[in-house]
Amino acid sequence: MNDWVALGRKIRIHPLFWLVAAASIAIAQFQELLILFAIVMVHEMGHATAAHFFSWRIRKIVILPFGGVAETDEHGNRPLKEELIVTIAGPFQHVWIGLCAYLLHQAQVLPPGLYGQIMEANLTVLLFNLIPVWPLDGGKIMNLAFSMYLPFLKAFRLTVYSSLAALLVFHCTALWLTPANLSIWAVVLYLYVSLWKEWKQLYFVFMRFLLERYYGKGDPLRYLKTLQVEGNAYLYEVLENFKRGCKHPLIVLQNGIEIGQLDENELLHAYFSEKQTHAKVKDIMYSY
Repeated sequence: MNDWVALGRKIRIHPLFWLVAAASIAIAQFQELLILFAIVMVHEMGHATAAHFFSWRIRKIVILPFGGVAETDEHGNRPLKEELIVTIAGPFQHVWIGLCAYLLHQAQVLPPGLYGQIMEANLTVLLFNLIPVWPLDGGKIMNLAFSMYLPFLKAFRLTVYSSLAALLVFHCTALWLTPANLSIWAVVLYLYVSLWKEWKQLYFVFMRFLLERYYGKGDPLRYLKTLQVEGNAYLYEVLENFKRGCKHPLIVLQNGIEIGQLDENELLHAYFSEKQTHAKVKDIMYSY
């Protein structure tokens, strides 16, 4: 019980939500706002509940006008399937919300007007969160798809590029359909700022991924994927090829001929513990 109380205390309301709330009150749409708030809250608690089930370290749950963000201290070293479950746990809530609303409407508990508002808000929040823009659920699913085939850094960089392209399309569409919608403007602005911050922190996020991998705070890596690297390659160049969900034994080559082998932890140790940030692979190979 105390765990759930602590989880509830992590909920934060973003200032943009209060801006939209003020606008809704001004145009007499407070009931619609309450419905939207309740649906967004259920959506985010779906993420939080799944993350709590897998013992993720949750920092805070931020509620936005059309969605929210569950911020955690997991930096890419959880299993991809586990992260997918946490990600889709939010959109899944809209299935039972819609089903319950339909059954209550059929039982004549919900009047047609209120039923229509709930179904419209439920579908709006669901579709908005599935837009492939980071940090929305669609953006996270896109990042997971990229991570299945690409190294962590390349997958995250491609996620930011693709998110920006999708956001521009969404923004232009919104300007064409509802140019005076304050809520859309507020959320789009938030997403632009979020992408800009992610781009500026790209290598910081990558370093957190490597550090957590090195210190073993995430789940054990279950798969092996051998990397062939040149002895003259710098350590940071090799580290940029590390993928999520697998451990990398290294085969060191010189002019195409194998000259030795290394474990990924030996590279991580040399880079982080021994501060050999500008060393080459061949420089550390004979140290072990």
